[in-house]
Amino acid sequence: MSTAPQSLLSMAEALADGRLRSRDLVEQALDRIADPQGEGARTFVAVHAEAARAAADESDRLRKLGGPLPALSGLPVSVKDLFDEAGSVTKAGSRVLEDAAPATQDAPAIANLRKAGLISIGRTSMTEFAFSGVGINPHTGTPANPWDRANRRIPGGSSSGAAISVTDGVAAVGIGSDTGGSCRIPAALTGLVGYKPTASRISTAGTVPLSFTLDSIGSLGRTVSCCWAADRALSGQSINPTDAPEAETVSAPRLGVLRNYVTAGVDDTVARTYEHALQRLEQAGAILTDVTFPELGTLPEINALGGFPAPESLTWHAKLIKEQADLYDPFVLKRILRGKEQTAVDYITLRLRRRALIAKAAEALDAYDAILMPTVPIIAPRINDLHDDAIYAATNLLLL
Repeated sequence: MSTAPQSLLSMAEALADGRLRSRDLVEQALDRIADPQGEGARTFVAVHAEAARAAADESDRLRKLGGPLPALSGLPVSVKDLFDEAGSVTKAGSRVLEDAAPATQDAPAIANLRKAGLISIGRTSMTEFAFSGVGINPHTGTPANPWDRANRRIPGGSSSGAAISVTDGVAAVGIGSDTGGSCRIPAALTGLVGYKPTASRISTAGTVPLSFTLDSIGSLGRTVSCCWAADRALSGQSINPTDAPEAETVSAPRLGVLRNYVTAGVDDTVARTYEHALQRLEQAGAILTDVTFPELGTLPEINALGGFPAPESLTWHAKLIKEQADLYDPFVLKRILRGKEQTAVDYITLRLRRRALIAKAAEALDAYDAILMPTVPIIAPRINDLHDDAIYAATNLLLL
């Protein structure tokens, strides 16, 4: 069996020039999922083995005939169990939706993936209803972080399985969602790239919502170009690998290094790694300037009643909670029910304060091409250390 190169675009190139076959990639992925020594059983909640094989064979057949194919045709990807896929039950990592009817059609984002030629190898595990940055799920099991399997550390969440599907070489890219870090947090904890585009730039139709205001469709990959290609596929844009951004083409970007709020409580390991990354950027020609944005200090007070996710998720869950509250993960249920603490005035005030904060940030940070900060302040803790409610809540708050 062929060994796949690491990045999405290098794999696409190897398929195009005949060094790889799509069927080989799919079989390799299925073997890794089925490996009893691996994390496949905790990473995937459903596997589309026969459908993936059929799609791979069709891609290989068309490529052999020499006909035009989408640039990413034949590459296996994983899909978070938050998206509708025709014929599959969208459970969102919960027992509450186990008896729901299978989806009759793909979510628009998933339909776009298929148009781009990508093959869904299966559905990945996640924090129940995407409501945690920790990545633990008591219903489906929690895949262990690849950097310390012996101590079984958290993968991060909520797109936990999406991350491990990529680190373990099953998927060329993992498709996830990101509201407050659900692609970026697991990416940071597992050594991947995680991308959250502007909220609602990609249609969220056919997905289980967490926050109507903040939800985004994102991806996790081994390289920036992986997420670039996935984003174009998800949004229905054409993909030309030669258009992928390359580091050497960027001339002296102006980067603001945020030095307040987000750096508080950062542990030594993360701090050293972060400063090393800043040095690498500077050596590559970036212009780094330390900046502060004092308004960030108001975030705890702004989000004191649960922010947007609590009331917006409660709107979606109210009937289910009334009928099946006992089936929810208690940690998740507690966060959803915080939505009851907000009045209509609280919620509208929250929206107005967000609008004002966005305007202030645009004004204060407009001089920079990008703003840099650590994604998470800690390394991944052990799964077994987070069973206590207070420790779980504190860790989740740190990660978010």
